[in-house]
Order: sequence, then C-alpha cells, then structure tokens
Amino acid sequence: MSDLVIVTGTSGGLGRAIAEQAIADDHRVVGISRRPVDAAEFSRPDAYTHVEFDLGDIEHIGELVATIVGEHGKPYALVNNAALGTDGLLPTMHNSDIEQLVGVNVVSPMVLTKYCVRHMLAKRRGRVVNISSIVARTGYRGLAAYGATKSAMEGFTRSLARDVGPRGVTVNAVAPGFLETEMTSALGDQLDRIRRRSALGRFAGLDEVAAAVSFLLSDAGAGVTGTTLTVDAGSTA
Repeated sequence: MSDLVIVTGTSGGLGRAIAEQAIADDHRVVGISRRPVDAAEFSRPDAYTHVEFDLGDIEHIGELVATIVGEHGKPYALVNNAALGTDGLLPTMHNSDIEQLVGVNVVSPMVLTKYCVRHMLAKRRGRVVNISSIVARTGYRGLAAYGATKSAMEGFTRSLARDVGPRGVTVNAVAPGFLETEMTSALGDQLDRIRRRSALGRFAGLDEVAAAVSFLLSDAGAGVTGTTLTVDAGSTA
C-alpha cells in the first residue's frame, strides 16, 4: 500500500497543487479544509480523500487525527499548508483577528503535528513540511502579524527537527514568494511591482512550490532536515 500524506488547505491554490503532486508521486492523500472538495477534481480520485474540518477548532484536532488513522492508516507525511492571510496595519487590527491568525497559522499546525508525528515516531519514519513565506524574513507592509506567524513556524521547524530526527523523521519548511492565489488577490497592482523586482521577472508557480515539497517527501530528501527551502523566482536574491 502506498504511503499516506496528509495535506491541509486543499480546497484550492497551493494546497491543491501539493496534493496533486503527492498523488502523482504515488502517495495516498487525505486533504483537510473548511470547504468541501470533490475527489473527482483530482487526476486520480481513488487516491484522494477529503475531510471537511475547521482547523481553528483546535480542541478537536486530536479526534480528527484519530479518525484519519482509523480509516486510512498511519501517516507517512504531514504538509501544514492551511493558513489565514489576514492583512492590515497592526495598530488598527482587532485583537480577535490577531488571535485567530495566530491560532490557525501557528497553534493549529503545531497541535496537528503533535498528533501526527506520534505515529511517525512509532514507525521510525516520516516527514513534516511546513509552508512558510518569504515574508517571515523580508517583512511586508501590512503583514506584521502574518509574518510573525510564519517566522514562528520556521522556528518550530528547526527545533522539532532536533526533537524527532533521531527517530527517522525529518522536519522542513518551504517558503514560497508571492503567488497569484486567492490569498494574494487583494494586493492588486502591488503584485505587478513585486513580480518585476524578482530575479526571474516572474512569480514562482504553484507547481514549482509543490515540486519542492515533493523533493522533501522523497527518498532523495531524506538527508535534509531543519531547514527552509525558498522558492520565490529570485525575489529575495
């Protein structure tokens, strides 16, 4: 039986691309998102199962993982992709928006990883990939809170890699540059300026970011852990 990969945020954009690439790599995929997803939309519907779940419901993440394991087996890999892209200048952001952002972007993936990685440790084999952003290092106007959550995930990546590495589990992050997705659509004309400033004069494609995740999940990526792989078409060059 092929390995099971859990991917969050598969209702569109990057999460969908990551799930499709994992299927192409002959993995079984369980996708998680708040919105429904029809398996028939994937190249191999038999390899994709969708679970509707609000990852902001942190209290029930343990039950979610137990259900997935009971129905599909223990996961080989977890890709923490789901995140809120809430923007706004910090002095005018509502406290509730900040709390929600930190909950979904940091606390939720940490708790989900906690429950998934237990099974990887038992098998002495596994992969965790956290989707970060170049904003974690470069900063961007109006994304202070968002950038902070991605910086937190990169710190989490490095330390967890130390914790679980001796048991054969790797933990890495992939930091895409700006992508033309629903999350960045609000940036409008700013996207064109960002695109022109990159070394390649374009954005990295969703498929290119998914390929980076694919490498980290593969046997060829077994020696890579505790690092962040940047895929941004040279925006930070």
